[in-house]
Amino acid sequence: MAITQTQSGVQLPSPGTYTLDPTHSSVSFSARHLMVSKVRGRFGVTGGTVVVGKNPLESSVEASIDAASVSSGDDKRDAHLRDPDFFDVGQYPTVTFRSTKLEPAKDGEYHLHGDLTIKDVTRPVVLDLEYLGTATAPWGATSIGFTATTVVNRKDWGLEWNVALESGGFVVGDKITLTIDAEAIRQ
Repeated sequence: MAITQTQSGVQLPSPGTYTLDPTHSSVSFSARHLMVSKVRGRFGVTGGTVVVGKNPLESSVEASIDAASVSSGDDKRDAHLRDPDFFDVGQYPTVTFRSTKLEPAKDGEYHLHGDLTIKDVTRPVVLDLEYLGTATAPWGATSIGFTATTVVNRKDWGLEWNVALESGGFVVGDKITLTIDAEAIRQ
């Protein structure tokens, strides 16, 4: 596949439809814990589509994340994250993202605007998006890769649970850093 598009001197993928590869895509998060450290975890991506437009700024992304796949390295904490205090995965099994606009930031980086839906609450977010490149696998499939980051306030999606600390502050911080690593295969 020839990569013919450029944006600010950066080679971009050829126009077309790409399917997110769940085995090479994930959403990771970090949150303050006890105001002194950070807890990190991740979710699995179950599917999605990247459409690269002839005009790169007309490209779009849709993705689905399995809320029950949350994994932070502690089974008890993960069970709590799945219950109604947080993601309530029995009632809301899927988190979704749908882009609304893509705009250039600096060489190779973009601002990807979109709607993030958690527990049936949809809020706009802006992701700092970096296109990582295009590669052809030994078996012939063409893949593209991206990394995107943003900081959100979990309370904007009704993720309210917390406990006050005697020393001040709370068990869980409100600001959550999200990092998306995505690989998509050309269809």
